[in-house]
Amino acid sequence: MPQTSSPSGAKAIFTVVSGNFLEMYDFMVFGFYAHEIGQAYFPTDSAFASLMLTFATFGAGFLARPLGALLLGAYIDRHGRKRGLMLTLSLMAVGILLIAATPGYATLGIAAPLLVLGGRLLQGFSAGVELGGVSVYLSEIAPPGRRGFYVSWQSASQQVAVLFAAILGLLLHRWLAPAALEAWGWRIPFIIGCLVVPALLLIRRNMEETPAFAHRGPPPPLSVVMRSVREHTWLIIAGMGLVSMTTVAFYMISAYMPTYGRQVLHLSDIQSLLVTACIAISNFFWLPVMGSWSDRIGRRPLLMTSATLTLLLAWPLLHWVTAAPSFARLLLAGEWLSLLYSSYNGAMVVALTEWMPPEVRTTGFSLAYSLATASFGGFTPLICTGLIQATHQRAAPGLWLSTAAVCGLLACYGLHRQLRPTSVIHR
Repeated sequence: MPQTSSPSGAKAIFTVVSGNFLEMYDFMVFGFYAHEIGQAYFPTDSAFASLMLTFATFGAGFLARPLGALLLGAYIDRHGRKRGLMLTLSLMAVGILLIAATPGYATLGIAAPLLVLGGRLLQGFSAGVELGGVSVYLSEIAPPGRRGFYVSWQSASQQVAVLFAAILGLLLHRWLAPAALEAWGWRIPFIIGCLVVPALLLIRRNMEETPAFAHRGPPPPLSVVMRSVREHTWLIIAGMGLVSMTTVAFYMISAYMPTYGRQVLHLSDIQSLLVTACIAISNFFWLPVMGSWSDRIGRRPLLMTSATLTLLLAWPLLHWVTAAPSFARLLLAGEWLSLLYSSYNGAMVVALTEWMPPEVRTTGFSLAYSLATASFGGFTPLICTGLIQATHQRAAPGLWLSTAAVCGLLACYGLHRQLRPTSVIHR
């Protein structure tokens, strides 16, 4: 007998976003400790080559996201939001355990990086639908007129993971010698990630199914779900362009920031991680504010304004930072980019859930998001590192962010024109 009660309020939000924390925590600690992971699993004579191999492995996880979005998204659309989100959390746990427990290249040889790659692919496969499943769940339980505010907590919960990972990194750098951190200390965050899994699974067991799904009737056959996905291909591609801006911005100011501060600007590890922690706090504050604001003024004004400002200011801002690198300059630039990211993301995620038809809402949303992360956001650390090396310009990541902003602008404009007669983009 399907439940008819409507889960709502802070408890329902916390219950569903708790697992989202682990998904982002997994990705952040891999990015934060890219140098140490490179030394453990991809040792070469060139520090640049080791870092590039590490970031390539980081990006490989995003290549598995579209497959996870398609298969796990169809599972959630057929069998329910709760069952699917329990499955994704379990898969994420296996992936992080693989990375935490695999010995280094010196012990296992080529098998070591292959096992780590397998862990990243498994993480990416599960993450391909985690974000979409959480966003759809929040949009379906939100009271009228508060959908933007509710859905914004999906992204806000990710900032808790970034902040937690950054604080943990600060403590490790304070307590451990550099040699100990490089040899084994970097594994501690991954082990902690494994230890919180049982608690997160217990929390998610208490989730209630959304009324929108419970009242939908018998689940459609998988072939029907796949056909509907094909019929809405244009919407998924447009959504992919829309997501590109937010995913590039997020991974640039979070996963890549510690490496950028340390390797490119030559700031200390403590300073780089402190900037990342401050950005996470800023994101956590601004995301619900902007999500709520999008409920009042509409999605499109926020999307267009924030993407335009990002396009115009990304390069000048990073050029200003690199002209005289300092903790203060990097912090100010990071806080400004945090405001632009939060303004865009606060409107974008909820708009994408509103555009997707109910029968393929999770699959369509997750596919659009995962394709964007696979093509743009997930490889941001790798692309930024390569751009700096190729151009000898330390501000080159600004060009990549501006390119993503152009994609976001074009997608928003196209969707507005295409969906204008019946679209909910304005509210």
